[in-house]
Amino acid sequence: MPRGPKVNSIDEYIAEFSPEVQAILQEIRSTIQKAVPDAEEKISYQIPAFTLGGKVFIFFAAFKKHLGLYPPMKGDAKLEKETARYAGEKGNLQFPLSEPIPYALISRIAKFKAKEHAERTPAQRVKKTK
Repeated sequence: MPRGPKVNSIDEYIAEFSPEVQAILQEIRSTIQKAVPDAEEKISYQIPAFTLGGKVFIFFAAFKKHLGLYPPMKGDAKLEKETARYAGEKGNLQFPLSEPIPYALISRIAKFKAKEHAERTPAQRVKKTK
């Protein structure tokens, strides 16, 4: 994963990668945009993210051998079963670059995460502070 200067947009982030990875990242971006048309793009933690109501509901990132999708997949037994083979150590999803990227699955994950986000109460969406 390139570690260039701080990026300010998803376009800048994607431009840091090889043309092959750029095409995959653009397709993931497009897949999420189509799945959740009301979502807005931003960079958060120096990786691409999509927000609803100003709060991030999904991130994606490229690495040397895989693409990551965050946050962890929980709350839908069918999706959890389908994504189990991609589960990373911390529950994030890791799609190997050596395999076809499951864009239809990513679309369903984005829709689920958006729905999950919308169903939370405003109090649940507020970051807890100590």
